[in-house]
Amino acid sequence: MVQKLSHIFFSKKTCSYLEVFKYIFKFNSSQMHVAIAGNIGAGKTTLTEMLSKHYGWEPHYEDVLKNPYLDDFYERMERWSFNLQIYFLNSRFNQMIECSQNKKNTIQDRTIYEDAFIFAPNLKSMGLMTNRDFNNYESIFKTLKSFVKDPDLLIYLRSNIPNLVDQIHKRGREYENSISIEYLSRLNERYEAWIQSYDKSNLLVIDVDDIDFVENKDDFINIIGKIDSKIKKIG
Repeated sequence: MVQKLSHIFFSKKTCSYLEVFKYIFKFNSSQMHVAIAGNIGAGKTTLTEMLSKHYGWEPHYEDVLKNPYLDDFYERMERWSFNLQIYFLNSRFNQMIECSQNKKNTIQDRTIYEDAFIFAPNLKSMGLMTNRDFNNYESIFKTLKSFVKDPDLLIYLRSNIPNLVDQIHKRGREYENSISIEYLSRLNERYEAWIQSYDKSNLLVIDVDDIDFVENKDDFINIIGKIDSKIKKIG
């Protein structure tokens, strides 16, 4: 590590402090970082909690309870879309920094990619975020993303719309009552397109429509088996 940093500092090539910070953030940890992706209601938070308890990983949850924009966003999406996306971007960036510096294995509920490649573009395409705001958001994302390394394993929870709607209703978050089928469907389409081309790290896709990993122990054990196989490949 010291030798590599010395090479960066004293290289004949021009080097900025920004490049040094990027190196430190990206390579400061040898611990494993697992991230869970999936549409609203797919079961990310629940699975994050269960896996953290099973493996002893430190969980990092999506900030929904303390989010100051979420309620307003679902009331007036076009007004608060940029504010909300910037809030989530900053929150997930901080989580990834914490994961990279953690001495324990970590698991993250939702990734920084989903905001940038799914939610923000979807808001733009639906006319709920202006081109100016989207371009600004995209520029900020690219800058922040350059500071952090990709997760070692990405777990994608695939689900159809009826199952997502059912799960959303079950958990009873008041601000989610106004989520439309069209909005969920557009997100699902973008999730599928994104996951088909995902190549940042090891990937595990789990179809959750016909399983119940909360109530059915065998379903959860099956997921554990698939994750164990992926972890062995990571080394």
